[in-house]
Amino acid sequence: MESSIIMRVEHTDQATKMMLQNVIERKKKFDKIKRDHLFVTLATLLLGLLFLIYLYVFIVKPYYYSFFDMFSVFVNHYINLFYMLTVFGFYGYMLYLKKKLDKAEKEYHDLRCEIIDKSKDLWKQEEAWKNRHKVFELMKEKFDINLYHENK
Repeated sequence: MESSIIMRVEHTDQATKMMLQNVIERKKKFDKIKRDHLFVTLATLLLGLLFLIYLYVFIVKPYYYSFFDMFSVFVNHYINLFYMLTVFGFYGYMLYLKKKLDKAEKEYHDLRCEIIDKSKDLWKQEEAWKNRHKVFELMKEKFDINLYHENK
């Protein structure tokens, strides 16, 4: 469990602390996948652009007069196939990470909304209810998790 939650959250029970810990873990997972997806997207765009520039400079421009010559030159060099498969591989990996990103975002958002919906049950005691804003502030400041509203 995050030490800051254990140490600073006085008016919550163990089940609530576990729910907060789970939402923190899901947020970290979501952020990691988001960062990886951004990196792979940028790499895919860069590789695709470099491949198109390569094709234009070394295949299209010298052999513009005949499509058959362009195709022959492209097929004769196996490295072109390697470049093309690399770009398509990165594109496929980008789509795979996008699906994982959507799933991680849904899991994180659903758990966050569940905490918001059950806040009356999680902080039943009068003292705990009055001090729940401290937990919400801690989650917002330390982990960038908004428990005040369900909207993203």
